[in-house]
Amino acid sequence: MKKYILITILALTTVFQSCTDDLNVVSKDDDVLSSDVLFSTPAGYKQAFAGVYGNLTLTGVLGPDNSSLEGVDAGTSQFTRCLLYLQELTTDELVWSYENDGGTAELQRNIWTAANPVILGMFSRTMVSVSYANEFLRQSTPEKLSSRGITNAATLADIALWRKEVRVLRAYAYYNMMDLFGKAPMYTENDPVNFAGPEFNRKQLFDFIETELKAVLPDLKAARTNEYGRLDQSMARMILAKMYLNAQVYIQADRFDDCITMCNEIIAGGYTLKPKYLDNFKADNNTSAEIIFGIQSDGAVSQNWGATTVLTNGQIGAWENNGADFGIGGWTGALRIRKEFAQKFDGVKFSQDTRNTIGKGVAGDPAKQRSIDIEDIGVKTQGYILSKFSNKTSTGVNGISSTYADTDFPLFRLADVYLMYAEATLRGGNGTTAQALEYVNDLRKRANNGSTVGNIALGDLTLDFLIDERARELHWEAHRRQDLIRFGKYTGGSYNWAWKGNSSKGISIPAYMSVFPIPEGSLGANRNLTQNTGY
Repeated sequence: MKKYILITILALTTVFQSCTDDLNVVSKDDDVLSSDVLFSTPAGYKQAFAGVYGNLTLTGVLGPDNSSLEGVDAGTSQFTRCLLYLQELTTDELVWSYENDGGTAELQRNIWTAANPVILGMFSRTMVSVSYANEFLRQSTPEKLSSRGITNAATLADIALWRKEVRVLRAYAYYNMMDLFGKAPMYTENDPVNFAGPEFNRKQLFDFIETELKAVLPDLKAARTNEYGRLDQSMARMILAKMYLNAQVYIQADRFDDCITMCNEIIAGGYTLKPKYLDNFKADNNTSAEIIFGIQSDGAVSQNWGATTVLTNGQIGAWENNGADFGIGGWTGALRIRKEFAQKFDGVKFSQDTRNTIGKGVAGDPAKQRSIDIEDIGVKTQGYILSKFSNKTSTGVNGISSTYADTDFPLFRLADVYLMYAEATLRGGNGTTAQALEYVNDLRKRANNGSTVGNIALGDLTLDFLIDERARELHWEAHRRQDLIRFGKYTGGSYNWAWKGNSSKGISIPAYMSVFPIPEGSLGANRNLTQNTGY
């Protein structure tokens, strides 16, 4: 469904601002439609449904610099960009050169506060997803449909399915709130408009998300049977698998058996590894049978400053000027990688790894060879670069725009499921180590063009190996912070990386920074919310 969210973007300026008061953000568009107008026809319901999905991609309806949220900038509130910054920029995988950009210096130096604009953008955009979902659910009850004369059986069946998908999108929003903030204001479609939602802690959020997903899962489309860009049963199972894998962090419970169950069910859904790893990150990655759910990007009709636009433009080197290789103009060295991530590819087993797209300078020019260390973040020629994402298709055709990527953001992939199965097994879940090893070596064979030269033996399959393998396989895909926390390597000083804790060599950061602060404006708007410890 490269086009599905584009049925209309009108829905993003309709009545969906109804539950945003506690976010300290409201819709600022003058042409807001009333619910009775928008939801008066089946087409209106389809528009509103598309709008719930569209919030994952778009920030407004007037172009990439427009935000439909009062007081929140478009550049710091696009969902995938905020997710990328919070999950990657705060770790060992990424450095952003332009530290004058609001909030970025504090994130990548691990010195953020409750005033950080990117944190506000993520909180707001995610809670607006909840608001959009709730409004759609309020307006699509059988009673509402009947009162508006919407009685066609096929239309009613469509809307019934849409309601289930919207509940998954709402659950996914709360999953991110649980992971990033450890708490959230709780709203459902049963609450009145302008209601100040109660604060739910991680256990309450975990229980709500799990209950919601289990309730709707049987009625969702089977894996890989929905139109592209819409979720299916595997998306619901993926959220559950992630929750169960991280349950010891979230609720101090062992749910590794449940994680393996979800992984098995996803794997049985017919997904297959893309033969070439990098094809998962190109402009036609919507054709990949490995991607379980991708967030759409179209360089012509959904222009935004989202993650794949940031990654494709940002990875172009200041010396290398290699934008033509990736069908994009480039932002002259905006992104680089930290030393500790680069070292994950050291050693004989990784010498031919196709996932290693690290650039160390201009070939044949001794004066333009990069150092692995970044002594000064503002010097764009210090530190290695990466070439993972592309605005070209797998056949080499450029995307339609040289600024905005056509590449979808691969939110969840089969490769991650393989690695989750292996990790949950090693942590005591009821998988088998033989199967875990097979899954890991499937990824390593793919990374070595079908050769077994990089395969590991059972004795090599350890948790220490897996956390590094997850970096090699999933870097820049918004998993790293969560992974480091689960492995006990994020806060504290057991594992430091360049510029962690605002030190060029890396220092310990306090345990409370495993969750982000609740934004100041949100605290002021909803007195039920409390600040996280340490902030």
